[in-house]
Amino acid sequence: MNSFVHKTLVVELQAGDADRFPVLAHLSYDPSDPFAVTIVFSHDGRVLARWQLDREMVTEGLTRPVGLGDVRLRPESRGVGRELRMEFLGEAHADGGRHHAVVFAWAETVGEFLHETRRLVAPGCEEVRVDDFLADVLAGS
Repeated sequence: MNSFVHKTLVVELQAGDADRFPVLAHLSYDPSDPFAVTIVFSHDGRVLARWQLDREMVTEGLTRPVGLGDVRLRPESRGVGRELRMEFLGEAHADGGRHHAVVFAWAETVGEFLHETRRLVAPGCEEVRVDDFLADVLAGS
């Protein structure tokens, strides 16, 4: 059995108010960090950004708006399809503003990825090895 879940999909990065252009999103899930989903955005072989998101937050973002801080998710309809709108706020600019990106992914594809993560670790069955983590910290690893 595969102990990781990976999915690469084409998403759209919104530039300005209306223009969108395609980028790759590499989603991954590692049961050793059962609450997190990692998303790496890339274009032309370059990594644009890497985010670790709460798996439950991504699941909820498919059906309702979630997030108050640097990451905000919400469902949106586009024609006959449903999208997951992901808004990311990054580092501050010199003028006091912040880097800002909006990415759209097909909700069904993200839902399929999340389904696979739940097959590995069902919600409520996540285990956190706090003792191992503390041992590593105390050992200076």
